[in-house]
Amino acid sequence: MGARPFKIDIPDEELEDLARRLEATRWPDEVKGAGWEYGTDPGFMKELADYWQHEYDWRTREAELNRFAQFTAELDGMEVHFVHERGRGPEPIPLILTHGWSGSFYEFYKLIPLLTDPAGRDGRSFDLVVPSMPGFGFSARPDEPGWDIGRTADLWHTLMTDVLGYERYAAGGTDWGSGVSRLLGARYPEALTGIYLFNFAYPDFTPGQDALPDLTYAERAYLEGTEGWLWTPGAAYAIVQSNRPQTLAYGLNDSPVGLAAWLLDKFRDLCDCDGDLSTRFTRDELITSVMIYWLTETAGSAARTYFENTFATPVLAPGERIEVPVGAGIFTRHVGIPREYAERSMNVQHWTEIPRGGHFGAMEEPELLAGDIRAFFWSIM
Repeated sequence: MGARPFKIDIPDEELEDLARRLEATRWPDEVKGAGWEYGTDPGFMKELADYWQHEYDWRTREAELNRFAQFTAELDGMEVHFVHERGRGPEPIPLILTHGWSGSFYEFYKLIPLLTDPAGRDGRSFDLVVPSMPGFGFSARPDEPGWDIGRTADLWHTLMTDVLGYERYAAGGTDWGSGVSRLLGARYPEALTGIYLFNFAYPDFTPGQDALPDLTYAERAYLEGTEGWLWTPGAAYAIVQSNRPQTLAYGLNDSPVGLAAWLLDKFRDLCDCDGDLSTRFTRDELITSVMIYWLTETAGSAARTYFENTFATPVLAPGERIEVPVGAGIFTRHVGIPREYAERSMNVQHWTEIPRGGHFGAMEEPELLAGDIRAFFWSIM
């Protein structure tokens, strides 16, 4: 199960095929002046596609990504891709960070150099492990049913202990990655030094409000909001991906513009940008985020994550708790989870409401996030 060095090297033929597809895009009609009201704005997409076709340089982005030390390892029959950047300074803390959808390991590219650089108490830093979840990016795509985040958590434990040799380690993540991190704490408490969660949804952890008569006003409002969310326009992607991911995959795997429109609709919806993506992301960042999906043909397999986890066993049974120390960074643009609700089933020792940033906080506010991650782990070690 040894780790093998990995370098991103996309064949020229794939880039040439992409260029042809961008050139041949068959654009849909639109409602005049609607902007983003009906979904991704056609004007935005046409401008981005033009830049993508004529100015964006994948080889430059590829070289930037290859500055990170990357590896692959076969774990339980699954080929997993991961970044492993060693921290500088004395006794770096091993930390595995897990992304979610519609992100990838690229989501942490600004955060990695901040956390591997010594800062704060005793000049310590982190040994960072940043894997691509199965079905995402350069990891293999599961071809059997039932690949939920519990199986991913088991792989991560094997990666950190058996492959990389860490006896104890920390975990953190966003979106699906927060679920993976919580599962690590639930299943392997003896190995986890702490868990840091950011941008996490929580209804999978405890019973609903009918089973919890002592809910506070904030908890009840939160649960009512999450229950009502499925009926809002912003939840359309989750409903499709939880029920018909294969149907969706044909279009996403065939059209680069279609894939970009699907992914970037959520970037805009979930970032702290007041509807203007350019205030948070460069065009190169947006396109590179899409390219990770396009070049690896993982749009369909990533969407299946919703299907597999919709019908998976909950992380914790009623009454169970995670006793590993937990820290949380709640970005203002994201769902406002009450601390007391989290404390019902986790040993919360650190809780920060980060004043700026949204779902992609590691890209939007990397310095604020890095500072809070350090503050939590320095406080428990």
